[in-house]
Amino acid sequence: MLIKLLMQLKLFDSPGHHKIHENYKPSLGGVAILLGPIISLLLGLPFHDWVNLKYFFISLLLMFFIGLRDDILALTPKQKLYSQFLPVIVLVILNQTTLNSSYGLIDLPEIPVVVIWILSVFTLIVLTNAYNLIDGLDGLAGTIGAITLTALGIWFYLIGDYPIGLVSLTFAGALVAFLFFNWQPSKIFMGDTGALMIGFLLSYLTVLFINANYRLPATNEYKFQASIATAVCVVIIPVFDTLRVIIFRLRHGQSPFHADRNHLHHQFLNIGFNHAQSVAIISAINIIMIVLAWYLRKQNDLLILGVVLALCLMINFGLKLAQQKKAKTGWNKG
Repeated sequence: MLIKLLMQLKLFDSPGHHKIHENYKPSLGGVAILLGPIISLLLGLPFHDWVNLKYFFISLLLMFFIGLRDDILALTPKQKLYSQFLPVIVLVILNQTTLNSSYGLIDLPEIPVVVIWILSVFTLIVLTNAYNLIDGLDGLAGTIGAITLTALGIWFYLIGDYPIGLVSLTFAGALVAFLFFNWQPSKIFMGDTGALMIGFLLSYLTVLFINANYRLPATNEYKFQASIATAVCVVIIPVFDTLRVIIFRLRHGQSPFHADRNHLHHQFLNIGFNHAQSVAIISAINIIMIVLAWYLRKQNDLLILGVVLALCLMINFGLKLAQQKKAKTGWNKG
């Protein structure tokens, strides 16, 4: 229904520049992604849980409308970034969604409240936009979102936090449904309406996971010894991809906001994989990292982060080597 409506209203995402698609396609899939969970949660989430989570839902809707505004009347990168501070600050100050310590990663004295707020706002903004940046391939953002939300939703359910588990899994279900229309060849994109909203949801759940996991008693069978490293494993694709492109842009004297075709999914396309194959490989990397975190759940942050860094460097080196080999083969044929 949404696709037909958007086609009639001629609300399209135009091709060109750094974008991969070659045709005009509707790009407000986030509207449908939001409506599904809202209806489900109205039916299944008790009223007192809605009250307890009111600031989260307010923040999520604010981020949704920022994405909607950008999809309909494009914002500049800076305008889009600055506007995100409102929902994030609501979440941090009113909902107390904050990173409160170093969680055993390093030994630090008590952190001042202002520093906690700044660090939390920075983390939420970065993770939200990191997810938004991977939305460049049919089915990629939806698949990665479904994987991470499912993993987090199951974990919250297992530790007894049923409301958060329900929120996570309803949005995961919405993304799975969305993939039927977003898989190559896609009929609709989630757009910033969906990408900013889901990225914001993932950043919120990541901070909740770090805090909830850290507070779990050591005897709990679902506790991870390394809260931060485990969270990195769950959201590894947006984190890895964002760090890659920022380092690349800075090395070449470009602005971190400069759009290009150097994202992880572009690298797989460059060596000959199609959209579906690239999504499958990147999703497999995400799943492997989550499984790795589970098997190393009794290890410390530094060990797991070291393993993750080594694997990411291997992937990056392998992609670079494969592209050089393909370029050399093409040159020899020419």
